[in-house]
Amino acid sequence: MCTAATYQTKDFYFGRTLDYEFSYGDEITITPRNYPFRFRNMGIMAKHYAMIGMAHVEEECPLYYEAVNEKGLGMAGLNFVGNADYKNPMPDKDNLAQFEFIPWILGQCASVKEAKALLEKINLTNECFNEKLPLAQLHWIIADREGAVTVESVRDGVRIYDNPVGILTNNPPFDEQMFQLNNYMSLSAREPQNHFCDKLQLSAYSRGMGAMGLPGDLSSQSRFVRAAFVKLNSVSGDSEDESVSQFFHILGSVDQQRGCCVLNDDKCEITIFTCCCNADKGIYYYTTYDNHQISAVNLHRENLDDINLVRYAPVHGEQIRWQN
Repeated sequence: MCTAATYQTKDFYFGRTLDYEFSYGDEITITPRNYPFRFRNMGIMAKHYAMIGMAHVEEECPLYYEAVNEKGLGMAGLNFVGNADYKNPMPDKDNLAQFEFIPWILGQCASVKEAKALLEKINLTNECFNEKLPLAQLHWIIADREGAVTVESVRDGVRIYDNPVGILTNNPPFDEQMFQLNNYMSLSAREPQNHFCDKLQLSAYSRGMGAMGLPGDLSSQSRFVRAAFVKLNSVSGDSEDESVSQFFHILGSVDQQRGCCVLNDDKCEITIFTCCCNADKGIYYYTTYDNHQISAVNLHRENLDDINLVRYAPVHGEQIRWQN
């Protein structure tokens, strides 16, 4: 499964983990302004905002897992298995296949406010990209420095939720994820006080006990609670290095290690990659499961008026800095 997060210091940061048992062949992909997006039902978008993110490129088309555009808007799709429901094309709607949703929004919108206006006409259709790629069941987070929304296409239509925590995982639906936070309102980053009984002399015997009860398992609901607690209590300086470092620590709280989530075919779900995008500067930072050194690609170091995709293979293999 996956976890997405936002973070703000001096700049705005957006990113996610991608947790799965195998990779489709992911690449850091820059789509310049003049690359033509060819939509199944909405014609060709010949000119648009440039964007950068992790994608599987199929038939020269970037199928983005997440991306940020040159205006500072970010969007990520996360598994929503069993709840996602896509429809046939409808009249008087913007009919988009789920794999077209990210470029449709990021290609045209500079803010969440603009995205909300487009979302009013969205219908996500049940079209596969091709026979090799199954129809992914997803929901999405869209965010900028002013706020975030979650978008879910379910049986009774497209739902749009304000997302005040700036976190998204997988199931259950987002409104239920948010409701579960009520169960953890007593958690604190500070030392706990004795509310058990005033007749007993109880005291904290360890640091960190204010967060006792914070879930530690790998389920999507538990990851949502844990990531929300860590993000909303995070403290860092506002330099680039401090902000990026803290962002990776936030998502590190929900990292999945090989062997801890074994699937029915005995394959293990792992955190294949973690990314942190400085949405204001267009810098895409990432780590992979077997390379914890942070690598980076800068959107603005490429020719953004080109027509061709720019693709970088992720760096794999641990990069160890020897000191003797």
